[in-house]
Amino acid sequence: MFINLSNHPSSKWTESQIKAAEQYGEIVDMQFPNVDPAGDTTYIDDLANEYAQKVNYITNGTPSVVHIMGEMTLTFAIIIKLQKMNFNCVCSTTERIVEDLDNGEKKVLFNFVKFRDYAKM
Repeated sequence: MFINLSNHPSSKWTESQIKAAEQYGEIVDMQFPNVDPAGDTTYIDDLANEYAQKVNYITNGTPSVVHIMGEMTLTFAIIIKLQKMNFNCVCSTTERIVEDLDNGEKKVLFNFVKFRDYAKM
């Protein structure tokens, strides 16, 4: 199973990203939570515990691949917890293409390249 824990539902992914994810198994989308910027480390730890348990429940405790992209402190905390539970955590890598427009604005496109493992902690 491939859990997509992010704010980017797989229904909006490119065909190449979907194919890359499907190599790991069935794609299951899971919304990354909004994180209170005023929250302290206890708040982050509690939220990380909640989401690690949700992933564990969805997968019936079977180690799977979890694509995690979101607010950095929560992402880090969830990764640590999931890795201890033998889940493989990955991020998506992209090529950033910037186009300067005539009106002074920039148009930025991100092209999916691959999934990369987070380092084991």
